[in-house]
Amino acid sequence: MTAAAELAPSVGAAAACRACGVARASWYRRGRPSASPARRERRRSPRALAPAERQGVLDILHSERFIDRAPAQVQATLLEEGTYLCSSRTMYRILGDAAEIRERRAQLRRPLYAKPQLLATAPNQLWCWDITKLLGPAKWVYYYLYVLLDVF
Repeated sequence: MTAAAELAPSVGAAAACRACGVARASWYRRGRPSASPARRERRRSPRALAPAERQGVLDILHSERFIDRAPAQVQATLLEEGTYLCSSRTMYRILGDAAEIRERRAQLRRPLYAKPQLLATAPNQLWCWDITKLLGPAKWVYYYLYVLLDVF
């Protein structure tokens, strides 16, 4: 690729690429600056809540009164009292930024119980059974197969 770049001013791009065995489109593509512009930081909306206001909304959502309620219920209750903080969707965004989108009620966590394991160490200690319905020779005729097995 560098040899083609050195030859191109004197013999031309097409001849230099042909002589070096480089595709002409690749040579032009490598010579161009990258098409992706530098990423700019997104401008903050003038209507966005200030960090202090966001913390105030989070404090209200964490209060003892609203700890077990969904943001839509919190907003409805506050609107009935004549207070508007933000929309319920904004409350969800604030909770999402704080990594608190989950069940917010205090719930009892039960310990994991081990599954019971049945073990037969001798005959006639543990039996298992099954009943299966089998199709008979004629329509609406069925046979029931009962199976009893000693697990040992």
